[in-house]
Amino acid sequence: MSHTVREKKKLLDRVRRIRGQLDAVERGLAEEWDPYAILQTVTACRGALNGLISEIIQGHVRYHLMDPELKPTSEQVKAAEQVLEVIKTYLK
Repeated sequence: MSHTVREKKKLLDRVRRIRGQLDAVERGLAEEWDPYAILQTVTACRGALNGLISEIIQGHVRYHLMDPELKPTSEQVKAAEQVLEVIKTYLK
């Protein structure tokens, strides 16, 4: 079972929240909200998408590269954690 299947509900909940944020952007544009409010909402969407991307990447690395059943070496685990940290920082 893949990590996206195990975390399916959690991931779908995040996608639904993102969809709600995007609906708010659309509503703001249609109703001619103040540009600042629209930009804040768009920025929140971007942050939420980056968080989703980060979570999926982290799950993939942990499930497929650091799975204890694959017996990764301590160096491999450390390298994978370093990559995850870089990705997490980049997506902030």
